[in-house]
Amino acid sequence: MAHREPEQQNPSVNPIQVQKFLKGIDYPADKNTIVETARKNGADDNVIGTLDRLSMDKFNSPNDISEAIGKLH
Repeated sequence: MAHREPEQQNPSVNPIQVQKFLKGIDYPADKNTIVETARKNGADDNVIGTLDRLSMDKFNSPNDISEAIGKLH
């Protein structure tokens, strides 16, 4: 029987959809600001969990966030 990698805890999120939860954020922004802004804008637990897992601590643009999300997969 082949060993399979465990499924990721969070299903993938669409980086473009994530951006709608970051409306009004000023860049550069740190990860805590991004997570809190998304939470205030109604992001679900899946989106919050994904943002929490990002490896960078500072983001200079929405594109930085999208690229970081892409690297999680």
